[in-house]
Amino acid sequence: MNDFSRRGACPALSAPMQTGDGLLVRLNPVAGELSPKLLIGLAESALRLGNGIMEVTARGSLQIRGLTAESAALLAAEVDALGIAVRTGVPVETGPLAGIDPQEIADPRPLAERIRVTVEEAGLAERLGPKVSVVVDGGGQLGLDSVTADVRLVAMRTDAGVRWQVSVAGDGENARPLTLADEGAARDIAVAALRMIAEKGREARARDLSERQLASLASWHSTAPPSVLPDISPSRGEIGSFAVRARSSTLVIGESKDDGSISPLAGEMSGRTEGGVKDRGPIGLFPLSGNAIALGIALPYGSMPADKIIDLAQHALTLGTTEIRLAPGRALLFLGQPAAANQALQHAAATLGFVTSPTDPRTRIAACPGTPACASGRISTRDIAETIATENADILDFTLHISGCAKGCAHPGPAALTIVGGENGAGLVVNATAKALPAGYRPGYDAARGVSRVAAMIRSARYQGETAAACLTRLEPAGIAEAYRQARTYQQARTYQQE
Repeated sequence: MNDFSRRGACPALSAPMQTGDGLLVRLNPVAGELSPKLLIGLAESALRLGNGIMEVTARGSLQIRGLTAESAALLAAEVDALGIAVRTGVPVETGPLAGIDPQEIADPRPLAERIRVTVEEAGLAERLGPKVSVVVDGGGQLGLDSVTADVRLVAMRTDAGVRWQVSVAGDGENARPLTLADEGAARDIAVAALRMIAEKGREARARDLSERQLASLASWHSTAPPSVLPDISPSRGEIGSFAVRARSSTLVIGESKDDGSISPLAGEMSGRTEGGVKDRGPIGLFPLSGNAIALGIALPYGSMPADKIIDLAQHALTLGTTEIRLAPGRALLFLGQPAAANQALQHAAATLGFVTSPTDPRTRIAACPGTPACASGRISTRDIAETIATENADILDFTLHISGCAKGCAHPGPAALTIVGGENGAGLVVNATAKALPAGYRPGYDAARGVSRVAAMIRSARYQGETAAACLTRLEPAGIAEAYRQARTYQQARTYQQE
């Protein structure tokens, strides 16, 4: 298997990944932002060298699709010619408004940079797998609760001043907390955790650390020198793990294999969006320091044709935007334009098909690229998502996940409803992950009709004032699956209710 076909790797600019529509590259600007002209330049490269599709992932990375081996090399040269430096090594991520958000508890950038430098000096990047990452979250309006990481540091206000909550293996809801530490100790603990992971090999993640290793990290003190931390590795007999072990391959309906795994393999969209996270999304207006305002505009399902991105960036340039930041949650943040220009920019974005309102039904649907873009996809996820968002917007107050295969890349956590592509067509999973055994199937091309039938069932069954999410929780999974399997159109379902 060559580098272009290796699954589970990060498709960096220097290491494209093979997908169903050609090679995919992902890049993260070192500066954290792009000028409108630079974004236009990248989009023009995507049109010339790829298939013209660009994406922003759940982690806030930029992706360009449909490349060949030759055009990928040309893209790297054009990125360099544009003067865009891209991050390499272990990702140490901060929020898109870091340092300019008046509501953040602490500016996370200095701590993040200290971790990057220490990791580089220790030579850990070459010893760690491509999915290992660190999050440094200073809090504020756009936190990183929805982003999973092997090590996460979150600023907290305490009586002793700002401290950093250090956790491992998860997102803001399910990561395992270790300790509260000052900035220096937090850096040391983060690097020590990465050393422990590296000792276990390039396939290891933080979920593989033993209880003894976790205990040693939790007992770290800011006055302790690095040599005090025990070097515990598999070679010293530490084979235990707090991660949930592999279960039997025999599943019952609704049961997931390896449900306890915190960080499943990523696919084309990368980036985790585990369920239950409460931080505010990146869409709308965000007040910044100095009376400035950032405007968040999202790409539907994280994807948009490059020519539309060019049009939006040109509008932004005309309106005075000076920088555009990539944001976790598949969005772009526009900064620098006068406050009076935001409405015009929102209108232009909406006309082009971007998501400009947090109440847009598309924000409730997580959909990976699916066929034909993803080599693993079994169903046309984006077409299904668009149909459902158009026909059933009124009941989408819960997360609907549409996954091309059982990997569940767009939403690894459980969702109220999941449509997953497989050998038997489009399966329906109720209140579980895409890895669970579906409760019912229908042809992939007809999946949206099945969801319309479930939507009709919700409308008929829910009480006055009850949300669709609450109604789904109350209904029996078997009944939901039966409604999905029935081959009635939406109008037939409405007629059926009245009989």
